[in-house]
Amino acid sequence: MMATNSALPGPNDIHREVLPNGITILTRSNFNSPSVVIGGFFNAGSLFDPDAKLGLADFVSSALMRGTKTRTFDTIYNELESAGASLGFSSGVHSSGFNGRSLAEDLPLLLNLLAGSLINPTFPKAEVEKLRAQLLTGLAIRAQDTSDMASMVFDEILFRDHPYSRAEDGHPETVKRITQGDLVKFHREHFGPRGMVIAIVGAVKAEEAVRQVKRALGGWQIKGRKEAPALPPLKPMKKTVRRHHQIAGKSQSDLVIGTVGPMRKDPDFLPASLGNNILGQFGLMGRIGDVVREKAGLAYYAGSSLSAGMGPGSWEVNAGVNPSNVSKAADLIVSELKRFVDDGVTAEELADSQTNYIGRLPLSLESNGGVVGALLNIERHDLGLDYYLRYADLVRQVTREHVLSAARRCIDTDKLAIAVAGA
Repeated sequence: MMATNSALPGPNDIHREVLPNGITILTRSNFNSPSVVIGGFFNAGSLFDPDAKLGLADFVSSALMRGTKTRTFDTIYNELESAGASLGFSSGVHSSGFNGRSLAEDLPLLLNLLAGSLINPTFPKAEVEKLRAQLLTGLAIRAQDTSDMASMVFDEILFRDHPYSRAEDGHPETVKRITQGDLVKFHREHFGPRGMVIAIVGAVKAEEAVRQVKRALGGWQIKGRKEAPALPPLKPMKKTVRRHHQIAGKSQSDLVIGTVGPMRKDPDFLPASLGNNILGQFGLMGRIGDVVREKAGLAYYAGSSLSAGMGPGSWEVNAGVNPSNVSKAADLIVSELKRFVDDGVTAEELADSQTNYIGRLPLSLESNGGVVGALLNIERHDLGLDYYLRYADLVRQVTREHVLSAARRCIDTDKLAIAVAGA
C-alpha cells in the first residue's frame, strides 16, 4: 500500500536520467509486487498528418507490432503471451505512446519487443490490409455512436481552423488513401529517440532499469527528423455556434456544450479543475447532474469534464438525452453555467472538492500503472519531481476567488460551442 504521504513519489525515490541519444528515463522501485509496468511517449502524433491522409499517425502506431525485422506478428504475441506480459501503442495529437507490463524478470523481453517495434517495424502488406479493415470498421462504428460524433462535431466548432479540430483517427476516405509506403515514410521521418520519455515502475532497482533501457534503446540514433509544426493561435469564438449531426433511428441524442479551457501549465488549471469537479463530477455528477438529471429528469447522464494538455484545452458539459428533450436540456445546462460564472462556488463545495482531490491522490498511486502515469505527467508538463509532495498544499491554496476568476476567464455563456448528435 502507498497511502501515506511519505509513500508519494518524490525526488528521494524517483530516479531521472537522460541518455546521450535523448531518451529520458524515469524509474521508481516498488518491491511489494513481482511485476513491472512501463509507459512512455515520443513526438510522433497526428500534428504531422496531412489532411488528405488524416489518421496516418494512428495507423502507424497501430501497425508497429504487426511485424519487425526479427519477429512476425505471431511471434511477437506468442512471446508476450508465454510470459503473461502485455505491450501496446496508442497515438494522440502531439505524441504517440506505449504501455506494457510483465514480471520483473521479463523486463528485458518487454524492452526488446518495445525496441523492435519502435526501431525496426516492417509494416507487412498483408497485416497492413487486415489492420486497415479493422480501422475502417472502427470508423463505421464511430459514425453510429452519438457520443463520439457529438464530441467530434464539438471539436470542429470549438477548434475551427486549428489542428485540434481534426479527428486523430481520420475518416474512411483518408484511411483508404494511406499506403504501406506512407507508413514507412512517416516512421522514417518522425520516429527517433530525441524527446522520448520512458517510465518504469515496479520490482526493479533504478540502476538496473536504466541499464536495461540502455541495452535495448541506447544505440538508437536518427538523423534529420522533422520537427513538429508550431500550433497556430486559436481564434476565439465570437458567438454561440450550434450544430446538429443527424444519425437516424437513435433513441438517445448526445449533447456537448462548452468552451476553450486552460492549458495544463496555465495557473488557471487547478482552480478550473476544482471548479469543474463541483460543476459536473463530484458525487452524482456535481451541480449539472443534480439539476439536469436528478431534479429535471432530462438526461440519462449529465456531467462535465476539463481536458487540458500541451495546447488549449476544452471545458465541456456532456449529456445523453431523449431527442425530444435536447432543447430543454441545453437551455438548463447553459443557465447552470451562467449561475456558475455569476455566483461561483460555495465555501463548503470547495472544501469538499479539495478533500476529495487530496484523498484520492494516494489511491491513484497505489498501482505501478498509476505511478507510471504520474511520472509521465510530471515530465510531459515539467511539473517538477516534487509535484506530488506539493500537491495537497497546491490544492488547499486554491480559493473561491481563484475558481470564480478561472471560470470567468474561460466561460462566456454567449460564446459557446453546442454540438448534438442523434435523431
